[in-house]
Amino acid sequence: MDQDPDGAEARRTDPLARLTLEQLRQRSSMKWRTHPRDVLPLWVAEMDVPLAPAVVEALRAAIELGDTGYPYGTAYAEALAAFAAERWQWDGVRVERTAIVPDVMLGIVEVLRLLTDPGDSVVVCSPVYPPFYAFVSHDARVVVEARLGADLRIDLEALEDAFVRARGDGRRAVFLLSNPHNPTGVVHTREELEAVAALARRHGVRVVADEIHAPLVLPGAVFTPFLSVPGAENAFALASASKAWNLAGIKAALALAGPEAADELRLLPEEVSHGPSHLGVIAHTAAFRKGGDWLDDLLLGLDANRDLLGRLAADHLPGVRCHRPEGTYLAWLDCTRLGLHTEAGGDGPGVVSDLAGPAKFFLDRARVALSSGHVFGSGGEGHVRLNFATPPAVLREAVTRMGRALRDL
Repeated sequence: MDQDPDGAEARRTDPLARLTLEQLRQRSSMKWRTHPRDVLPLWVAEMDVPLAPAVVEALRAAIELGDTGYPYGTAYAEALAAFAAERWQWDGVRVERTAIVPDVMLGIVEVLRLLTDPGDSVVVCSPVYPPFYAFVSHDARVVVEARLGADLRIDLEALEDAFVRARGDGRRAVFLLSNPHNPTGVVHTREELEAVAALARRHGVRVVADEIHAPLVLPGAVFTPFLSVPGAENAFALASASKAWNLAGIKAALALAGPEAADELRLLPEEVSHGPSHLGVIAHTAAFRKGGDWLDDLLLGLDANRDLLGRLAADHLPGVRCHRPEGTYLAWLDCTRLGLHTEAGGDGPGVVSDLAGPAKFFLDRARVALSSGHVFGSGGEGHVRLNFATPPAVLREAVTRMGRALRDL
């Protein structure tokens, strides 16, 4: 595969341009081992980057010292607080209103257990991250969908209708917010989040915000922490360095409570804090505290890849609408006009391994692995999610293959 010729000089410090395809194929993680070697994997949310030097240094020091015991202390929360103050001009992370949890999704489940009982409803804005369905349903809560608007932004009328349905029998309800939104890459504005908070207050719905992609906001957009908006004082948020620094395999996350929710957070079972890895806490702390320069280089690379994907899609994927993401490294491709989503698919939302429609077509015909849209819930049929956090040459080859497959239809 030829090296991407675009902007070679500008990419010298881009983490996405550091590893070759052969190096990446040596990895043993899910992204690179699920499919055969000839498949280019642009599906699960792992980035094709080396670790940030600050993280490598912190992990190496811990291992050399034998510092592999149980996690302790507040360094992680302090690092996130400093990062939030510098990056988002938000000083609302209070160490005393945080708790270490194993990862963001398990933290969400534990917070939902504080706020709801089995049989209660959890509202989601579909299409949305498949584990929102799986984890919620497996914990005996009921998922209520509020479809995103045609512009892929939160539809406040649909959300209010979902709140009314969720609270219709008087039971407790939670809105599980993806901020920024996965899979669309939408970064909610402060005005949108203020409106969400007001609606939630009016209907007695609590909000839990998944903000795992918060550091990955691209040029042109601004991230707003949900807990920073008026009306969110009784809300929760979950955060980690997992996505921005590629630490999914080194688990640790933080649950954050608004001032009115602090007492509830204290009810979190003590054993929950046993789940995170001590090395995970060390790695995430180092990322937030010392990984800013590396993150800046990554964001430049992601912005360049976002532009490259737009050009490639225009040249090679006629009939496919590639929504330009404002954040994350995930692109939502509308393939409905191709007519491929009429093919039989899997068992519905939350079944990440199932493929249907365009995702199955591109895997079979182009040897490119994408996330199948149908597992993201209502509105996902006929779509695919593409992970563009990969070397430019891999991205170029993948989209070229996809285009060739479409021409052969």
